[in-house]
Amino acid sequence: MTETNASARLQAVLAIGTNPDPDDLEMLMARCAAEPDFFVRDMLTWALTRLPPEVTVPRLCAELGSEVAQARSQALHTLSKIGDRSAWPSITPALLHDVDDEVARAAWRVAATLAPERERAALAVELTAELGRGDREVRMSLSRSLVALGTVIEPVLRAAGDNHDPEVRTHALATEQLLRDPQAGFRPRRTRGDQDRRAGPPCLPAEVTGDRARLGRAPSC
Repeated sequence: MTETNASARLQAVLAIGTNPDPDDLEMLMARCAAEPDFFVRDMLTWALTRLPPEVTVPRLCAELGSEVAQARSQALHTLSKIGDRSAWPSITPALLHDVDDEVARAAWRVAATLAPERERAALAVELTAELGRGDREVRMSLSRSLVALGTVIEPVLRAAGDNHDPEVRTHALATEQLLRDPQAGFRPRRTRGDQDRRAGPPCLPAEVTGDRARLGRAPSC
């Protein structure tokens, strides 16, 4: 898997995944952290999903503490594909708010996939703290992850709609629209006069403040 040609590396990973062997786990993990080609990385994830989850999931969770951003993002992406809910406790607020956009996006996706029902309101609070972040692709990823949580996001989106930051308000509105009509796509638009609004930061709805505190994040006010 160290060939200079990406096609050769792709074929090597395909061969490993076709005949899965737990002894290849560490080699696959090491390559995930360093592989520059998107398609090879995707094949690495596939090869990892072919191994027994009782072997891969603990190793992937351990990789979430890596100092290498790509290692974290690939581990998160692979966990989302495996879908083993035992990984949920490893999806920490630090990952949800990672400074690396690719890590954060992968964390949002896997969190929305793995979160137990009782944790979804608290997760919605964590995710809405990222509203207004990044470019269109980053914001669309966040909105899709929020929408995957269902109607539990409605109270926190309403609160975000009164935020002092117009980028947050616009992103919250676009997410509400996506929740109501997923077929309409992600279309952030500012409302008329939004530039002139000077609303202060909102208090969170009472039904989510307890969950927010439990995740270690204080209420807005």
